[in-house]
Amino acid sequence: MKNLFLKITAAMLLVNNVYATEPDWADYANVLSSSVTQGEKHGTPLALVDYEALKKNGLLEKVYQQVSKYPLEKLNGRGEVLAFYINTYNILAIKTVVDHWPLDSIKDMGNIFSPVWGKDAGMIAGKVVSLDDIEHKIIRPMGEPRVHMAVVCASVSCPDLRNEPYTAAKINKQLDDQVNTFLHNDKKGLSITKDSIVISKIFKWFKQDFKKSGGVDVFIRQYRKDLPAGYEINADINYDWSVNALH
Repeated sequence: MKNLFLKITAAMLLVNNVYATEPDWADYANVLSSSVTQGEKHGTPLALVDYEALKKNGLLEKVYQQVSKYPLEKLNGRGEVLAFYINTYNILAIKTVVDHWPLDSIKDMGNIFSPVWGKDAGMIAGKVVSLDDIEHKIIRPMGEPRVHMAVVCASVSCPDLRNEPYTAAKINKQLDDQVNTFLHNDKKGLSITKDSIVISKIFKWFKQDFKKSGGVDVFIRQYRKDLPAGYEINADINYDWSVNALH
């Protein structure tokens, strides 16, 4: 039943014709501005999250309640849907860590037989969903490869958590900026060696999602025009699953 709900929800949102009414993301903006700081962990520059403070101050719970009860029928058009679900994924990923803080990795909340991604993460429109549900059954089917630089699984090697919510009005610019930032981070996005280009394993895991953009190589070179021609591209940067925590 949950799978059917997700499929119907995604289809309805993409063809909805009501007037646009995005959520008021002010509280989420407050969470991001007060809890996300640029820093470094294990030699990797990234956006660090103060999960300890979020567990104490209750700001995240208010944001979660907002998205969990938001009437999805108010969303109108691709931009609003995409922004809503990217924000919601990131909010639920943060919530997963906060709810079980302290921990070393979000993956600690699951195991090889029952990964954290498939566990109940929260509710949307009265239905319990997992992070996998949002990413693989709603976001990825929308055919936008840049989302892989926007959804953040609370780990060091994930793309950085943006310091502002995604919105329909700015989402195209925001996604381009996310890709640029990620591909210019040589510790987790892309690095150039003397004879090859090494990229994040994200591009291997979701290789098929970049086919519409001409493939991974073409996609990357749109944002990194400085890359040497003819260099082999390998998705081999070590993926650090340590939590992207400030403390």
